[in-house]
Amino acid sequence: MAAITSAEALRALYGAPSPRSLAKQLDHIDAHCRAFIALSPFLVLSTQGPDGLGDATPRGDHAGFVGVADEKTLIIPDRPGNGRVDSLSNLVERPGIGLLFLIPGFDETLRVNGTAVIEDDVALRTAHAINGRLPLTVLVVTVREAYLQCGKALMRSKLWAEESRVERTRLPTMGEMIRDQTRSAAPAESQAEMVARYKAALY
Repeated sequence: MAAITSAEALRALYGAPSPRSLAKQLDHIDAHCRAFIALSPFLVLSTQGPDGLGDATPRGDHAGFVGVADEKTLIIPDRPGNGRVDSLSNLVERPGIGLLFLIPGFDETLRVNGTAVIEDDVALRTAHAINGRLPLTVLVVTVREAYLQCGKALMRSKLWAEESRVERTRLPTMGEMIRDQTRSAAPAESQAEMVARYKAALY
């Protein structure tokens, strides 16, 4: 086994990209990207940590929760999480950001890359309030690249197929797994208790 250590060796193995795959990359949000974002209730947000490691995290809300301020600017509200603020901490030092938007039932995805700043502007936060609760901050993303990703990965995974659904009982509860990982002697939180706690803190 040999490691691929240069762009030249990688390209020699994979060949040239198709002209279409290059031509579809935009430097802005067009009408199709805007419509895709409006239907998306979920995205994966990626940043880079101080150790150089990539960091990907899920973000989800109602469909269209990411605002399109204009063709170069997206607004992402930051909802309550676990308090680690890994992504936000990364962005303070390294503003590069990658977004992958998904729509339930769609095999295609939308990739957006750019830079982000963290804002606590009251007007922006108010515009993204849910049940009267404002996000503590919003991410203002400046779009550098936007392109629609073909559906091969989701087709191979059959992500949305009913037969792909995995029963929750195939794994221990989240509480049990965390208890084992932290070597805690406390009773494990039940799945029902965890869901109730999450619902009380969604916004």
